[in-house]
Amino acid sequence: MWVVTVFEQNSYRIFEFVQQEEATKLLEIFKHSAILSYTK
Repeated sequence: MWVVTVFEQNSYRIFEFVQQEEATKLLEIFKHSAILSYTK
């Protein structure tokens, strides 16, 4: 599972994806305020 964590001012949001391509598209939108990680 691919996970994108988006950091905001006082909180964060987590999005889960099955495919890396989907996660990468979201990561491009939030460039400097997000990280991409993978977990089994």
